[in-house]
Amino acid sequence: MKIGVVSDTHLRIPNEVLDFILEEVFRDASMILHAGDIIGRKVLDRLEEREVIAVCGNMDDFEVAEALPQTRIISAAGKSIGLIHGWGAKDGLENRIIEKFADEKLDLIVYGHSHVPLWTRLSNVYLFNPGSASQNRYSDQATVGLIDITNDTISAKILTLQKSAGKRFATIS
Repeated sequence: MKIGVVSDTHLRIPNEVLDFILEEVFRDASMILHAGDIIGRKVLDRLEEREVIAVCGNMDDFEVAEALPQTRIISAAGKSIGLIHGWGAKDGLENRIIEKFADEKLDLIVYGHSHVPLWTRLSNVYLFNPGSASQNRYSDQATVGLIDITNDTISAKILTLQKSAGKRFATIS
């Protein structure tokens, strides 16, 4: 099962980059997750057109925050996935997120907030942060991610969104 993962879009209205991510980059995805900081209700409406499963982030406006939970637990291909945005300083973020789901038996936690892509295993759970689809605090690249669950194995890739000759495309980094 292929799962598209996006976070920290930071958009008030949908744009061509969001459309490219949803329709091109994630065209073969069976599921799409958004780990918060959507920002505007019109963007949430666009995500809902693709049945994106989302949580609210700390920067989301009132309408988005009221429409979405702070955490979700999703079952996919026999795996249990926690979905959360995250909060606070970058240092210690992964430990805070794991603690938030301490009462759950999860295989994977998908989160955002830091704008820093990460794929790791900590405290017996996989952690995946796709970075930011619109901005990265630590580089000039926008990123999204793909999770693949096959034969009881979870793997993930970070995709860097690049622009060439006026067109956007994703490359695997």
